[in-house]
Amino acid sequence: MFGLIGHLTSLDHAQLVARDLGYEEYADQGLEFWCMAPPQIVDDITVTSATGQKIQGKYVESCFLPEMLATKRFKAATRKIINAMVHAQKHGIDITALGGFSSIIFENFNLSEIRQIRNIQLEVERFTTGNTHTAYIICRQVEEASHKFGIDLSQATVAICGATGDIGSAVCRWLDARTDVKDLILVARNQERLRDLQAQLGRGKIASIEAALPEADIVIWVASMAKGMEIDPNSLKRPCILIDGGYPKNMSTTIQLPDIHIINGGIVEHCLDIDWKIMKIVNMSTPARQLFACFAESMLLEFEGWHTNFSWGRNQISIAKMEQIGQASVKHGFKPLIA
Repeated sequence: MFGLIGHLTSLDHAQLVARDLGYEEYADQGLEFWCMAPPQIVDDITVTSATGQKIQGKYVESCFLPEMLATKRFKAATRKIINAMVHAQKHGIDITALGGFSSIIFENFNLSEIRQIRNIQLEVERFTTGNTHTAYIICRQVEEASHKFGIDLSQATVAICGATGDIGSAVCRWLDARTDVKDLILVARNQERLRDLQAQLGRGKIASIEAALPEADIVIWVASMAKGMEIDPNSLKRPCILIDGGYPKNMSTTIQLPDIHIINGGIVEHCLDIDWKIMKIVNMSTPARQLFACFAESMLLEFEGWHTNFSWGRNQISIAKMEQIGQASVKHGFKPLIA
């Protein structure tokens, strides 16, 4: 059985969803209440592969909210993720993906060092960040979107915002090794990590986001922020492709210009309907078929019987593992969302 650990985009969103799911005691509560709320299994899932194989899963709502990071309630945020992992393990879930900020919190706060939670020994092999599949899907979105919208990668400049993160660095390595993209612009907060990445790649220009946007034909946003990306559309090249790999996503609502093409980054579409209700809650346009690539990774690991922490640790994603999970993704009927 596979599992998904997720969270909602804001306090307002959480209150609305709580009412829809019948958790009236959560629906009118403020942030302090949500800091104390325990994880809940709120959905049972059935997925059918393109091969005909069926698997079962569960969705674990962590009750984490991005406002916890924005208001520096870091202990509450980390407690949410660890408790959700314990909850998944106690329910016998073999492989669980950490969705959204779950994996970012896990990495940034070194939660891998925590193995004993009360009387539970946390078995890390039961968990994956899902970042390998996410990175693979974003790279495929770059390749397919550039073809669709007439941008020649061999003449294109691609800016990666969040280039030193787990997903961002993997995307950089793939684009460098598996495409003929002309130039890379590396954007991140930590300058030392940027210089290390630049040295590993043997190329790439280091720049601020303000300097990168006017030069980029394609912008990939995979930086971790408690709010969505906010940019001035007048600073962008025309035409331009923006791949919004953040969560929550907001570019498609804040930028609406005919020659700027917005792609919801890290989203896949399955070839068959999935029996669940959770994607309606996170506002997917086709909730029976569309989902986050990180969630799909746990499904793929269950389909293949790879009950292991396939994606784990910062900057450990190899091109070989991206190809491996990519082959499984195609086999079981997932494809990158290009809208």
